[in-house]
Amino acid sequence: MAQRLTGQVANGDLARANFVGDYNPRLLRTDMVDGQKHHVLELTAVDRGVTYQRVKYWVNKSNAWPLKAEFYSLSNRLLKRCRYENFQNMAGSMRPARLVMEDALKAGEQSVLEYQGMKLRDLPEKIFTKDYLKKLD
Repeated sequence: MAQRLTGQVANGDLARANFVGDYNPRLLRTDMVDGQKHHVLELTAVDRGVTYQRVKYWVNKSNAWPLKAEFYSLSNRLLKRCRYENFQNMAGSMRPARLVMEDALKAGEQSVLEYQGMKLRDLPEKIFTKDYLKKLD
């Protein structure tokens, strides 16, 4: 997978976006955005170990593609916004090839993550431990 990251962004913004395992979903409403229906979900953290305690997540009703997300602190303060753009077929599925993260606390600051390809691989669980990551320095 080739990627380019620009701007200031916390690792947790990108690495911990496991909405399925880390959050409990609740459907808030359906919004029309650019003439298409989008489900608006509220994702509440399962535990306090995740970067954001609450996420509002807009998902296209017809194809389940993400449109945007808003990330909130424990005190319900909006911290970040993310837009999912430029959908391409990567690793057998349509995925956003561009993520634009905006800092809600610092106007005008954003980070962009662009994917130019993706390959699925089986990785051993041991590489996701702090001890293993220390060996990479």
